[in-house]
This record gives sequence, structure tokens and C-alpha cells, in this order.
Amino acid sequence: MITLDGVMQAPGGPEEDTSGGFNYGGWVAPYADEIFGKVLAKQLKPADYLLGRKTFEIFASYWPEHADFWPGINDGTKYVMSTTMKTSDWKNSVFLESLADIEKLKSSEGADLQVHGSGELIQLLLKHDLVDELWLKIYPLTLGKGKKLFDNGMIPAAFTVTESVVTPSGVIIANYKRSGEVRTGTVGA
Repeated sequence: MITLDGVMQAPGGPEEDTSGGFNYGGWVAPYADEIFGKVLAKQLKPADYLLGRKTFEIFASYWPEHADFWPGINDGTKYVMSTTMKTSDWKNSVFLESLADIEKLKSSEGADLQVHGSGELIQLLLKHDLVDELWLKIYPLTLGKGKKLFDNGMIPAAFTVTESVVTPSGVIIANYKRSGEVRTGTVGA
């Protein structure tokens, strides 16, 4: 979930992440509609998850008691990238300490990994070309400040849109699959 200017901080509620003096938490709420709900239900199928520590802490304090909205979130394996956190009471939580741990996990057999939130982790994955697909929900607003998805260390990369829809409330939901290197050319040639 990102704004037109790339902010992804605290989409779910006013108290979700107020760091840096962010006071627009819950900015997605006014855009809920039936089409968005159907797409979200499809994307929230049971899976395994790769999360940054901050997102994990937010999720671990909320989802164990609200799994009726996200079936399977408690049963899926939660791989957490953290150098400071080593354990959690949230079942099926596994802690990773390095990029090498993520690379090993990505190359192993098993379920696809979904990353939700986790802006710093996504930036690390993008920087090291470890992202196969992006599911972006682009909201029709700008916030000016806040944690941004595409902020630091991006590598040039091409993506192909594999699925898209615009909801009645104006949210663009698009799935992008990694499709190789950036190609250039001359317009009109």
C-alpha cells in the first residue's frame, strides 16, 4: 500500500507507526470498497511470510487475535529479518540475521514468500535483485513525508504488469513481475 509519492508508513491506523512525527496513520481507510476487498481476499491466501522486525512486531501484536480477517496468517511461517530479535510467542516464527540467510531461504524448496509492509527489508531485497514480483496498491493521495517504498539503493530493473484493476475509490492495484534488464531506445526512431 503506497501513496502517489511512495509513502508506505502506517496505512492501517493512526497509532500503527508514528515514528518521525508521522500523523497520517490510517490513510487507506477512506478508500475501502467491494472491489478492493475482493482483490485483497485473493492476495491474503495462506502463505509463508518474510518480514522486517518492525512490521513483525506490529503484526505479532495484532494478527494472533484477528486471524478471522486473514485466514492462515497464524499458521504460515513468519521469517523475520532481525539482528536484535531472536524469539517470539507468535507461533511459526523463524528469525534470520543476514542477507545470506534470505538468499538461502529464497533458493530453497517450499512455498512462495510474501513480504508485507517491511519497507527497509523490501529496499534491501530490491537492491540485491531478490524481488520476483511486486503487488502494489497505489492510493490517490500524497502525504509529502513518511517512510517510502522506493527510497534507497534501487538497482535498474524492468517489470511487466501481470494483472491490474482500478477500484471505484481510485486505488490502482497492479501486480508487477520482474522481467529482466532495463531497455532503452529513442522515441520516434
